[in-house]
Amino acid sequence: MENVVTKTQAKHADIKDMSFERALKELESIVTRLEKGDVELEESIAIYERGEVLKEHCDRLLRQAEAKVEKLTFAADGSPKGTEPLDP
Repeated sequence: MENVVTKTQAKHADIKDMSFERALKELESIVTRLEKGDVELEESIAIYERGEVLKEHCDRLLRQAEAKVEKLTFAADGSPKGTEPLDP
């Protein structure tokens, strides 16, 4: 199974350089096409696989962004005193 995932990701290597916004837009387009149901079976499978890789890419970018977000902390007098990790 791992080999199939690796081959699918290699097939869609262009995704790794996409911004979150671009990847999400393409993923939404794929979902719309699949929901309409007017795509032939072979193409449905191909775009579904691409959608999976896009979803994983978006998830990874979101996790990276969440790791960078910090919450400002303030002293009793209201002055900023530092940051701490944001609890989602």
